[in-house]
Amino acid sequence: MIDFDIPAELAALRDEIRTFVTEQIVPYETDPRLTRHGPDDELRAELVELARAAGLLTFQAPKRFGGREPSHREQAVLFEAAGWSTLGPVALNCAAPDEGNMYLLAKVANQQQVDEFLLPVIDGRQRSVFAMTEPDGAGSDPNQLATEAHFDGTDYVINGRKWLITGAQGARTWIIMARVAPNPHGADGPTLFVCDGRTAGIELERVMSTMDRNYVEGHGVVRFTDLRLPASAVLGEVGQALRYAQLRLAPARLTHCMRWLGAASRAQSIALHHARTRTAFGKPIGEHQGVSFMIADNEIALQQCRLAIWWACWALDNGAKGRHESSMVKAYVSEELFKVADRCVQILGGIGISDETPVGMIFSDMRAFRLYDGPTEVHKYAIARQVLRSP
Repeated sequence: MIDFDIPAELAALRDEIRTFVTEQIVPYETDPRLTRHGPDDELRAELVELARAAGLLTFQAPKRFGGREPSHREQAVLFEAAGWSTLGPVALNCAAPDEGNMYLLAKVANQQQVDEFLLPVIDGRQRSVFAMTEPDGAGSDPNQLATEAHFDGTDYVINGRKWLITGAQGARTWIIMARVAPNPHGADGPTLFVCDGRTAGIELERVMSTMDRNYVEGHGVVRFTDLRLPASAVLGEVGQALRYAQLRLAPARLTHCMRWLGAASRAQSIALHHARTRTAFGKPIGEHQGVSFMIADNEIALQQCRLAIWWACWALDNGAKGRHESSMVKAYVSEELFKVADRCVQILGGIGISDETPVGMIFSDMRAFRLYDGPTEVHKYAIARQVLRSP
């Protein structure tokens, strides 16, 4: 049986994170450095120092790297608290893509790679990217990977083009997925490489204009032109990129859900305040049936999403790989939380589509969330295949 009680120590840390986000981070939501491309690096650095001073920076990191190493179920409670503001995870250094990249590097990187590429990210001194998605290649189907690496026996030379690479501008730790071409010197196939973002051959063509603005420095279009990396840049083993990506993606889908549950709960709290204080036709709008039903639907959805996340986390904590469970939760939660945000906009009326509250931004970002780490349709396809194969 799953125990739904939250231990006192975990509840205390949750409350500490929630108070920190509410008191120190929420005021930054109107800072001009939160741009149409997301918070800039200057704002991120300032927020990170606040979390460092509060003793909360990168709380999810493994204990061997100075973190608290919460279980997946504990993360569900803490990441929800962090997500009360879309800037909360940025400040606490538990936002995507860094959070997922730290998880992967901690599992796969060798000691040299840990020292050079992981520890500075854990410490909040530099950011990371996961460069997989391509305009005409890898995306929902990573098997379409078109970026190619040629191995000459000493170095890998990488050529290709990526887009929707979150945080590409200014990131230092780069995880790049490329297909190693058949060669006489060793193994081939989809492979992960880790390198410094300042390496010659990495060109940021532009930052894309997208509807979301919660990720540091937005999403970039990147070209690799004769990017030469030594054999020591291979992350893990040659040909194992898709397996490593799955290792990262199952927990990352869930942490996305956790953070956005916090944001949706914030939107609901703002809508509730409005429903209590805004009057129309002789009484507070919350007393009208149409609005009250939306409030009730939101409460139901928020709790069901929370329980779904906890269930999948329970499965991971008990040794499951979590691909099926995380797909189910990602598909369900992303759709339901978007409906929550939409109803909150509706309850707020005119101010819901403005920047007078963060609800409009949460709504736009929540729409993008339905595509993060695979669109709902891809997850449903995978779920159905799993069910059809089961006895």
